[in-house]
Amino acid sequence: MQQPEKKMMKDSITIKTSLVFPPDTNHHGTLFGGKLMGYIDDVASIAAIKFARNPVVTASTDSVDFIKPIRVGDAVTLTAIVTWTGTSSMEVFVKVTSENLLTGEQAIAALSFLTFVALDEDGKPTPVPQVVPETEEEKWLNETANKRAAHRKIRKQESKDLAAFFAQSEN
Repeated sequence: MQQPEKKMMKDSITIKTSLVFPPDTNHHGTLFGGKLMGYIDDVASIAAIKFARNPVVTASTDSVDFIKPIRVGDAVTLTAIVTWTGTSSMEVFVKVTSENLLTGEQAIAALSFLTFVALDEDGKPTPVPQVVPETEEEKWLNETANKRAAHRKIRKQESKDLAAFFAQSEN
């Protein structure tokens, strides 16, 4: 199927809200980091699939910055949006907010950037549309993506070097 050349960033917006229950939390009464990371990957992959209209795989999680604890009884809302596209890859930004449902107090709880690759029916990378930002926030996210991509390349090479080091030390 032929992909459109350009697509609006807002076409990828995906929002997920969940209530935090006691089994979702650690002994501090706050949401397990791993549980939140699962939510982040889930909502980000949906945004990427919506944008590419193809299956995707997670290529990397650049960061998950935990800013504020999310407590039992809070609602946690994740908003994902495709911020940048390459040939077959997409950067997805996820903003996590918490809300105390009794007081209405809301706060940014975490921020994350992930990279996904779109796949064709044979499981090979396939082209994605070029993302088009409209709002000031979208433009900022898009314009700053090159800097994040440069860091991503360095980190990936460092990971390859580390893997090679460990492979040698195991022999």
